[in-house]
Amino acid sequence: MLMHRTPMRILDQGGHHEHSEPPRPAGHGRRRSDPAAAACRAGRRPLRNELPPAWHRFKVGSYELTIISDGSLPLGETGPAFPSSPAAEVRDLLTGNFLAPTTATLEQNALVLNTGRQLILFDTGMGESMGEASKMFGPTTGRLLANMKAAGIEPSQIDVVALTHAHCDHCWALVDASGNKNFPNAQVAISEVDLKFWTDDSNKRGPAFMTPFIDGAKKNLAAYRDRMIMVQDGKEVVPGVTGFATPGHTLGHMVYFIADGNNVVVNTGDLAHHQILLLRKPLWEFSFDTDPKLSAQSRLKMLTRLASDKHPVLSYHFPWPGLGHVKQEGEGFGWYPASMNVTTL
Repeated sequence: MLMHRTPMRILDQGGHHEHSEPPRPAGHGRRRSDPAAAACRAGRRPLRNELPPAWHRFKVGSYELTIISDGSLPLGETGPAFPSSPAAEVRDLLTGNFLAPTTATLEQNALVLNTGRQLILFDTGMGESMGEASKMFGPTTGRLLANMKAAGIEPSQIDVVALTHAHCDHCWALVDASGNKNFPNAQVAISEVDLKFWTDDSNKRGPAFMTPFIDGAKKNLAAYRDRMIMVQDGKEVVPGVTGFATPGHTLGHMVYFIADGNNVVVNTGDLAHHQILLLRKPLWEFSFDTDPKLSAQSRLKMLTRLASDKHPVLSYHFPWPGLGHVKQEGEGFGWYPASMNVTTL
């Protein structure tokens, strides 16, 4: 039954009835400034305009791996990046795969491997160590440290930073703007070839980017010179991680095979920058390669091996999170992204 509540009646001093309202809560009668509530009352739903932290966790055997984004890296117009490739063919490949016809945006998919004994970070992203130069690709880079912490990993917990190579988007977050180590307890693993090349001022020649690239590598690597691991072709870097030389993008570029028994995933770094253009056309040249022709041969050789072995692959610059398989198709290769399990490990 519905009951109708009426105000209580009390007698005033003259015997007249007087209405008494129930007590109001403190602050009642003053409207709070709540834009979201106001929008809802007006029939609108406010936009959040924010994204969650970007990290993805999965397992390989007993190992736990976490892919951590440093943010997207807009490459810009494809013409300068692929100077010897026919523009019409580039456009057709891109549009045929529902991509913008003349521009490319790369991702930056760093990896943290937890073997149960060590935490190994593969590449660091752009960071903020070089001031304005750290934003040479725009404001969307430099997210690794924040995303790493959101994934529950503190930089001080990293035991080894394994670099695929010493370009800005792979090593410039080793230190902060003041030159302090971002990973104070880590060793740095890098090929001796890349260490020598990217810390040698005499290599400041050719493309304009060579000067900031070398200055940034010198600043970031210098802080760890007393705790370096020299990565050698076919040799174990730390238990469970083996480096393989794939020279060309840089002369000392490495890929890393991560293995727990027969369970393997391959971190390919910058073996191929684009999931369509450089897989469908593995012999095309890329303008940021130190030796474009050597890079193309290394790319073809390693992609052929990966397609044959059928190991899962993590590619640094492929669409987030960069995990998938390579399959040989015609004169090139297809990229098959792995499904993401966001429920269980």
